[in-house]
Amino acid sequence: MKLNELHDNVGATKNRMRVGRGIGSGKGKTGGRGVKGQKARTGVAIKGFEGGQMPLHRRLPKRGFNNIHAADLNEVNLGRVQAAVEAGKLDKGATVTVDSLVSAGIIARPRDGVKLLGVGDFSTKLTFEVTRASKSAIEAVEKAGGTVNVAFASGVSTRGKAEATA
Repeated sequence: MKLNELHDNVGATKNRMRVGRGIGSGKGKTGGRGVKGQKARTGVAIKGFEGGQMPLHRRLPKRGFNNIHAADLNEVNLGRVQAAVEAGKLDKGATVTVDSLVSAGIIARPRDGVKLLGVGDFSTKLTFEVTRASKSAIEAVEKAGGTVNVAFASGVSTRGKAEATA
């Protein structure tokens, strides 16, 4: 067998139907689209329209709630901060703020602030100034000898609030 002798089995392929090629072709005149109207035209999709009946997406009750006042925070794990310190992107003695995290490449942009999370190993003595911090993150930083100044600590009543306002 040679490459120029290769071909499909008989009946394996069919030529495509060429629509709109005269009444004798079987797909002439309207070209299989029915007659007139918006849906006979090219590029039209009436999504969700049920012929005047109330569409399903309007029959069903609304669910959920989008809080327009919710803070859009960057979430930073302590393991990521430790890796940045070891790579020399963050100074060991400096205070870790939103700006220093952006310049170190840990977060892309400031958004509404930073929430510090306690995932990963952390052993460097650092001072953090963040918007929020988890209880486990605060415990891990304090265990390493550092401090966390937060505007609001989730799960913690007042720890860090007095330092953040001062």
